[in-house]
Amino acid sequence: MQRNLVVWGLCLSIWGLLAPWGLADQFILFDVTFTYTKMDADHSTPSKSHYYVKDKLISSDRPKDWTSPVDYRNGTAHVRLEVLEKPKGNEPTTWTICYIPNAGQKNGYGCLGTDVYRDVGVYDKDIPMTKFWENDSIIWSKGIKQMDLVIKDNSGGGGHAHKRADHEKFFPTKVRITLVQVSAGAKYDPSIIPKLP
Repeated sequence: MQRNLVVWGLCLSIWGLLAPWGLADQFILFDVTFTYTKMDADHSTPSKSHYYVKDKLISSDRPKDWTSPVDYRNGTAHVRLEVLEKPKGNEPTTWTICYIPNAGQKNGYGCLGTDVYRDVGVYDKDIPMTKFWENDSIIWSKGIKQMDLVIKDNSGGGGHAHKRADHEKFFPTKVRITLVQVSAGAKYDPSIIPKLP
């Protein structure tokens, strides 16, 4: 009996070490390619400079609960920004990416951001899900309704590109933005993204 308990205890210990790898998971929350003009930014509603990822643009397979059985809330977000076209001048630009939840608290949503970029190219970034702005304003167990993408300058906060007097430095632009949700204990695997160069 004693020996069986010891063996069972060892099995549980080994499972405890391996379980995070066995349960590791990732999924594409969205993968959108679009051209964005000054007119698009001026006329996006309800907010300017926004590109809305909802309905068919956001994964229909996203979890209803981001905390269980797979823990995405304590994982990472992998943002892949591919800048395909950008006006000349190398003006510093960034995209803010906001999670709009089915249920929120405090201010009701949270946002992460791409790195600032100046030219065409691919920009990858891993962001802990517990480290971005107002991430605790989202009730993660209730899921995500849509994502809002906002083009900005590098002044921080509310530097919406459409408000700039020199807006021609930002528009038109063409980007592909892909957001991969990686569960706690997992590592981003780029093979999940289709048709990477």
